[in-house]
Amino acid sequence: MHLSKYIIVICLSLIFINCGKTNSSKQTGLTINTAVKSLMLGDTLKLSINNPKNLDITNVSYQLNGKSVDNTTILNTTTLGKKVITAVVKYDDQTETITKSIKIFNNVIPSYYKYEVVNTYPHDITSYTQGLEFYNGELYESTGQRGESKLRKVNFETGEVLKNINLENQYFGEGLTIMNDKIYQLTWQKERGFVYDVNTFEKISSFNYGSSKEGWGICNDDKTLYKSDGTEKIWLLNPDNLTEQSHIQVYTEKGKIPSLNELEWIDGKIFANIYQKNGVVIINPNNGGVEGVINFKPLRELVTQHDELDVLNGIAYHPERKTIFVTGKNWDKLFEVKIKKQ
Repeated sequence: MHLSKYIIVICLSLIFINCGKTNSSKQTGLTINTAVKSLMLGDTLKLSINNPKNLDITNVSYQLNGKSVDNTTILNTTTLGKKVITAVVKYDDQTETITKSIKIFNNVIPSYYKYEVVNTYPHDITSYTQGLEFYNGELYESTGQRGESKLRKVNFETGEVLKNINLENQYFGEGLTIMNDKIYQLTWQKERGFVYDVNTFEKISSFNYGSSKEGWGICNDDKTLYKSDGTEKIWLLNPDNLTEQSHIQVYTEKGKIPSLNELEWIDGKIFANIYQKNGVVIINPNNGGVEGVINFKPLRELVTQHDELDVLNGIAYHPERKTIFVTGKNWDKLFEVKIKKQ
């Protein structure tokens, strides 16, 4: 036999042997039974083991996303989205670990909110708005596009730029948020964010992303930073070291909401712009459930129509006025609105 053929035969033999060892545990046919295919927040998760070969099972322990659960568990404190159930099954002096994926949906239908425009202000039509936030009564804005990305402090009533720095050309600016006199600004695909002094705009430091590979929107609740990455996930960052501690997945009663973009923290909820949809969802930060929806699409018809006009993006809450300011990419107007549940 030719040497190369001999090597191939040996390799194939090893593959078959290893496959046999890998699959031997699967010969038991043990699987996890969840009784129902879809689950909602508040449902009871009932777990059992399908045991087609009637093995003498002596013990079973379960975990839901790494946390121990009983075989009957009410899903009232879990977060939403994709989860992994793990079962460790002991039988005949052997142990087998099996898993099953499930999805948990929200148990409420989102409320619809209407809005009223109470004021309209000028906005720089060349600003590809990515982040917008008030801090101590002053409006700050982050803009995008490579070679055009900026960090700004703006007089919201006149549109005058009070302070401005340009990002290096390789960076595509994204969302921003401000906490404890520090501005946190994201960039898109470079997996890097920047921290500035809010008073001087001096860059203090930079930070790298973790499991989230892109930067889209960011907000804070005075303790934690919340970061979107263009998916249905919102990542919770430790403000001391800017590491990603965990994440929530944003779901309605029907499924996930992808393309989450600019974020704003308003009265204990996360308001998130959905990219390309000209709408905003109101999210419960404890579990990721969508509790409300605002359709801002008509606002786009109220701005100057031009070739560079793009979608709604930019949500800023003014706590003293109890109003929300919204604009869009290359919009020439900034709208102050009040919202009300329908």
